[in-house]
Amino acid sequence: MAMKVGANAIKSPNVQPPFNLHTTLALNFNFKPSASPSIRKTLRICRSSLVNQQQASFTDQEKQLIDALIGIQGRGRSASPRQLNDVEQAVQVLEGQDGVGDPTSSDLIEGRWQLMFTTRPGTASPIQRTFVGVDLFSVFQEVYLRTNDPRVSNIVKFSDWIGELKVEVPYPVPFRLLGDEAKGWLDTTYLSLSGNLRISRGNKGTTFVLQKKTDPRQTLLAAISTGTGVREAIDEFLSLSKSESKDEPVLLEGEWQMIWSSQVETDSWLENAGNGLMGSQIVKNGQMKFLVNVLPGISFSMIGNFVKSGTQTYDVTMDDAALIGGPFGYPLEMETKINMELLYNDDKIRISRGYNNILFVHLRTSDGSK
Repeated sequence: MAMKVGANAIKSPNVQPPFNLHTTLALNFNFKPSASPSIRKTLRICRSSLVNQQQASFTDQEKQLIDALIGIQGRGRSASPRQLNDVEQAVQVLEGQDGVGDPTSSDLIEGRWQLMFTTRPGTASPIQRTFVGVDLFSVFQEVYLRTNDPRVSNIVKFSDWIGELKVEVPYPVPFRLLGDEAKGWLDTTYLSLSGNLRISRGNKGTTFVLQKKTDPRQTLLAAISTGTGVREAIDEFLSLSKSESKDEPVLLEGEWQMIWSSQVETDSWLENAGNGLMGSQIVKNGQMKFLVNVLPGISFSMIGNFVKSGTQTYDVTMDDAALIGGPFGYPLEMETKINMELLYNDDKIRISRGYNNILFVHLRTSDGSK
C-alpha cells in the first residue's frame, strides 16, 4: 500500500506532491522493482514483533464490528452472505460515527496495522490472492510518514522462525513511473479515536478492516488458525476472561462447529464422531446433537440429552445414533456419556472440557433460531 495525494499534484514525474496527506491510501501489491530504482522489494528473513495483542479499548459500535468478524476465516474468503451483511452493517454504523477527522493527517494512522478482513480477498493481485485469504499467514501494513525517510510497507508474516516478506514504498510515490500496475486507492472512512481500528474502502468497491490491537478472541483464533501456541493462548484467554467476568457460563443454544481439540483424532471416524471429536454440535431445547458429514449425501447423527450438574458442568448422555442418507436412516447401537465442563461461553466462542478430559474450542455458526 502507498499513500495517495491529490491527483493534480502527481501528473508529472518531475513534480513531487507536497507532503500533505488527504484521507486516502493507495492499494498496490503489484509493484515491480524494475519500474523505478526508488522502489525496493525485499525479502527480510528476520524475527519481528506482531501487532500489539494486549487487550485493546473498543467502543460498543467497534465491538459490534469485531463480533461480526469473529469466526470468519481467510480474512473474508469463507464469509457467508449473512456474515458479509453483518460486517457491512457494522462498518456503515462506524462510518456514520465521529472518528478521527482527516485520518491520514493524524499521528494515529502511523504504526503497524494487521489486515483482519477484506470483502474481496481472492480477486486482486497475485500476491493478494496467494496470501491474503490464507489464515496461516498474517498480513500487515506499516505506515511511518513522520520521519526523514517516510515509507509505507506491506508485510506478509509467515512465522516467527521463517520471517516475513516486506514490500517497502517510499513516499511520495512515483505513480507515473509505476504505470497502471500502481493504480488503486483506499479511502480511509473510519479511524477510531483510540487508533486501534481502521476501515478503508477501495476504488473497486473493496472494504478493508485493519487493527493495531486485537480482541482477545481474535488472538485465540489466530493461534488456532496457525496451529502455534494454542494451549498457551487458551490459558491466557481463560485467565483474562475470569478476571473480567464473574458471571457463570451458560450453555447457549445454536449450532457450534468444533475448530480445535487437545486430542488428535483416532483411526476410527465412528469413535471420533460419537465422542464429539469432529463435526458440529447442535444445542436446542435441552438436547444435544452431534452431526458429522461423512461423505457427500451421507452424515452421522447422534442425539442425546443434557442436564446441568454443577456451577459450570453438564451431564450429557448421547444414545440415539444413526447414519443418514437422504430420507433414510440406519440406526447404530452407541452410547456416550460425557461430563462437560464449560470453561468459557459467549455468543461466538465456547471453550469446554469434555470426553476423556479433552479440551475443545467451538465456534457458533448459527443461533438456532431458524
